Amino acid sequence: MEMYSSQKAVLEVEYFGEVGTGLGPTLEFYTLLSHDLQKVGLGMWRTSSSSSEHSVEVGVDEKLNGEDKELVQAPLGLFPRPWPSAVDTADGNQFTKVIEYFRLLGRVMAKALQDGRLLDLPMSTSFYKLVLGQELDLYDILSFDAELGKTLQELQALVSRKQYIESMGGLGQDKISDLHFRGTPVEDLCLDFTLPGYPEYVLKAGDQNVDLSNLEEYVSLVVDATVRTGIGRQMEAFRSGFNQVFDISALQTFSPTELDYLLCGRRELWKAETLVDHIKFDHGYTAKSPAIVYLLEIMGEFTPEQQRAFCQFVTGAPRLPPGGLAVLNPKLTIVRKHSSSASNTASNGNMPSESADDDLPSVMTCANYLKLPPYSTKEIMYKKLLYAINEGQGSFDLS
Repeated sequence: MEMYSSQKAVLEVEYFGEVGTGLGPTLEFYTLLSHDLQKVGLGMWRTSSSSSEHSVEVGVDEKLNGEDKELVQAPLGLFPRPWPSAVDTADGNQFTKVIEYFRLLGRVMAKALQDGRLLDLPMSTSFYKLVLGQELDLYDILSFDAELGKTLQELQALVSRKQYIESMGGLGQDKISDLHFRGTPVEDLCLDFTLPGYPEYVLKAGDQNVDLSNLEEYVSLVVDATVRTGIGRQMEAFRSGFNQVFDISALQTFSPTELDYLLCGRRELWKAETLVDHIKFDHGYTAKSPAIVYLLEIMGEFTPEQQRAFCQFVTGAPRLPPGGLAVLNPKLTIVRKHSSSASNTASNGNMPSESADDDLPSVMTCANYLKLPPYSTKEIMYKKLLYAINEGQGSFDLS
């Protein structure tokens, strides 16, 4: 990516040993690279403290779920993991790699924007704010780590109440001792000056524990490490990589939400009655063909995970461009796939057999082209379609 990032030419990917070329393999490349950049072992991203309760699987079967376990689980979106300013020698090599990964991420994002490609990177709103050069504060933490953000806000509320009582003078001094965090005195929380979730990140030297007298300092240090000091070098590397493609200041016209749409496309709710307006039917099919009616009903019943898998199967990317299916280019086209068994039978001079139920659908991702056999029932079509989606991931062969 470093070799091609400074070039204006559109990047197109072709895989050794596979015959597929063009848009489909290129989108698949960006999707696979997006997933690689989310792996836990890279040390790039923080994991939400509540992710174990709210994590969701993104695959459509158990085979894909095994791969997801290697990825960072961040239900509220990805946000850089904080690293101490003075990283230990033992961790120096890993942090050096983290910096290079963020530089690569910057190049990839910029090149994807330049070429009009989609990424499968569920970034948090706060990360996009950083990309746009906006400052983050305590209240932004809630957007990528709900539990930590809520806790810090409650602790900050204690600080504010303490300051208010102190401003009242001697009349309210006895009330300070009554200030508790969820019914517990602050000193009984056994907090020390390390970053929550990252015990190796020391906020303040010494063995001092947190109490009401230093709670304000503790909250301030945690916020600074989480959204400023602890992630500053990573974001500098990201901007450096991005600027190798084009100036990151060009993004200032966009909001975080708009930037997410441009980079990662759109998630939309499909309905059978509206899908027909955005799909082309050809070579043996019309909008009223039984197989097409089955397909539209199935697409309208897809779960979000199945919809992602279907999009990746047909287009090479699990997300649709801004504007959704209506602006997909080339337009999604469904054609009739003739049974290979029926062709063989016909060539032998016999009547074609009803063998469509034995065949699988296939695609041409470079043209968003789905070849669909005329299955006899909706149930068979659903089963065959999901099987083809699962087994056809990551391969580009002639069909």
